[in-house]
Amino acid sequence: MTAPVEEHPQEAPIVACTIRRDPDGFELLIEDMEAALGEAWGDLGFAEALMFFNQPEAKTLEFIAVAMDEQDEDNIVMLGEVISQAHNSGIKVILIAEDVSPSALHQLLRKGADEFVPYPLPEGELAAAIERIQEPEPVHEEQAPSRKATKKGTKDGAVVVCHGLAGGTGSTMFAVNLAWELAHAAKKGEDASRVCVIDLDLQFGAVGTYLDLPRREAIYELLSDTEAMDDDVFNQALLDFDGKIHVLTSPSEMLPLDLISSADVQRLIDMARSHFDFVVVDMPSTLIQWSETVLNAAHVYFALMELDMRSAQNTQRLKRALQAEDLPVEKLRYVLNKAPKSLDLQGKSRVKRLAESLDISIEVQLPDGGKQVVQSCDHGQPLALTAGKNPLRKELQKLARSLYEIGEQATEAAA
Repeated sequence: MTAPVEEHPQEAPIVACTIRRDPDGFELLIEDMEAALGEAWGDLGFAEALMFFNQPEAKTLEFIAVAMDEQDEDNIVMLGEVISQAHNSGIKVILIAEDVSPSALHQLLRKGADEFVPYPLPEGELAAAIERIQEPEPVHEEQAPSRKATKKGTKDGAVVVCHGLAGGTGSTMFAVNLAWELAHAAKKGEDASRVCVIDLDLQFGAVGTYLDLPRREAIYELLSDTEAMDDDVFNQALLDFDGKIHVLTSPSEMLPLDLISSADVQRLIDMARSHFDFVVVDMPSTLIQWSETVLNAAHVYFALMELDMRSAQNTQRLKRALQAEDLPVEKLRYVLNKAPKSLDLQGKSRVKRLAESLDISIEVQLPDGGKQVVQSCDHGQPLALTAGKNPLRKELQKLARSLYEIGEQATEAAA
């Protein structure tokens, strides 16, 4: 008769790990991990984590929580490698950051981090992040798995793009005031158009300044994860100006223009179009990968210039660049800001020679609004509210009305 074998209880497998530089740092994270997982988790340093992924114990990992602060930006390459290895191994990554620059966050999110949580941790936020990454990804017929179903509105708005061909040509002023006039273009008895302004100049965007609106962290969160964007997330990121136009300002910090991809921009424009009659997009003067996406999405693409050599040269270079890539250069509608007055025959002759030499048609000529334009922008108000009789404002009003009528005709034809 054999002696009974003494049974030893098996230790619970490790399902998660925290990864941090200092074993005594991020105490709130440790408390929340204990509350969420009990003892089924471990703790590693940065260098240890790279070796741990090759160990048998790593096979049971469901996620890692990478904690970092501003001092860890010197180790950004190592942290990126940790996140990449985890992502490639099918392990989810929660990034927990305190006082870290947006560019560093952008870099690590691109490496494959699934969730971002600021530190100090808001109450219940870590548990919510864990719950989100543990949700099974829905699989739809004839579709790749998607992280979240995207809800949209029922409209099919027109996209109006404003792009300055040189610094100071008034692209943002034009975008803001055109949006305001579009919102007021309907005649009495007609429904007012719903108008949205999107500032895609992630570094020097001034739409928020020209409308005296704050820049919020919600903008960065929206742009860094457009796949998870639904109509609620989108609408919460918008700011209302005087109940007439809705604005997606540029982020509060200067961000790299490649923070967003062509797919991100397409999702953003599609979402805005589904909720608004007109979507006015203010572009950076720089061409970026997703500029092609905006050009293709645009119903009208206004290119603003002035009567000077720099605008002429940049116009020529832009045309060549678009033609070389076989892009729809014919979509460009050239706008001359600070155009000569009607009695300035010499100035009118210069405009004609400029158009002929560039082989373009300057369809819109805006008069110089003078100091009132600068004052209006500095006060965060559209020209209509500060200088309603300004000649520039009247010209923008006419342009908005013509765009509105074209939109109405297109809607009737489609019906």
